[in-house]
Amino acid sequence: MAEPLTHADWLAGVPALLAETATSWGLTLGQAYPPGAAGHAVRAELPDGTPAVLKLSNPHRESLQEADALERWDGDGAVRLLERDDTHNAMLLERCEPGTFLSHSDDALGVLIGLLPRLWKSGAGFNTLEDEASIWAYDVARNVRDATLRDAALHYLRVLPATQGEQVLLHQDMHGDNVLAAQREPWLVIDPKPLAGEREFSVAPIVRSSELGHSKRDALHRLDRLTAELGLDRDRALGWTVAQTAAWSGGSDYVDVHIQTVRWLLEDA
Repeated sequence: MAEPLTHADWLAGVPALLAETATSWGLTLGQAYPPGAAGHAVRAELPDGTPAVLKLSNPHRESLQEADALERWDGDGAVRLLERDDTHNAMLLERCEPGTFLSHSDDALGVLIGLLPRLWKSGAGFNTLEDEASIWAYDVARNVRDATLRDAALHYLRVLPATQGEQVLLHQDMHGDNVLAAQREPWLVIDPKPLAGEREFSVAPIVRSSELGHSKRDALHRLDRLTAELGLDRDRALGWTVAQTAAWSGGSDYVDVHIQTVRWLLEDA
C-alpha cells in the first residue's frame, strides 16, 4: 500500500486537482478561502452563474465521510452538497453569503441549540464514536503529560463508550467558526467530521469553543445551557468534552486554551 501524502505534498498537487475538477464540473473559479488544516476551498460559479464553493480535502480518518454527512443532512441546517468526486476528494458545496462566523453573533449559543437537533439524523453507516474513542485512548495515554488530565480522560474513555444512548449523526467539530451566516437560512453548518454516537457528545466542541468566550464561567455556562435546553445528561457531556479535548491536545496554536477549559471542567466534575 502506498504511503499517504504529507500535507505539504498534497498542497503541491492542489492546483492540478482544482483545474481537473473545475473542468469536470464546468466551474469558473474565484478567490480562495483562508487555508484550512486539511483542506483547500475556493469560491466558484456554476455554468449558470450560481455561486458555489469547490472544496478539496487531504484524506484523513476524521473527514473521510464528510460528503456522506452532508448528503444525509440534505441541507437541513447544513450547507448543501451539490456534487461529489470521491476519486479526487472533491466536493461542490452551496456557498454561504455573507459567510460571517457564528461566533460574531450575540446569541450564538441559542443558534447552536436550535441547529443541533436538526443534525441528529440516523448515524447508520458512519464511523462510530466508540471506535474513535479507542484511538483517542491510545493518543491520550501516549501524548498527554499532565497526569490529572490524562487519568481523567482515560477514565471517561473507559466508561462512556459502551454505555451510550441512541446513536445519531454527530458533528465532532461544531464550534463557533464552523457555522456561517447564509441566505437560504440565517445560519448553516459547515465542515463536518462525522461520527455515529450519543447526543451528549455533541456539546464537546461547543463547550471548548473559546471564540464564544474563554473563562471558567463561560465554559460552564455553555455546558449548563446546552445540556439543560437539549435534555442531555450533563455528566456524560462533561466527560466527553474532557475526553475528546485531551485527545485533540496536540499540534495547534489553541491547545493551551483548550487544556485550560478541561481543567475548569474537572474542577467542576
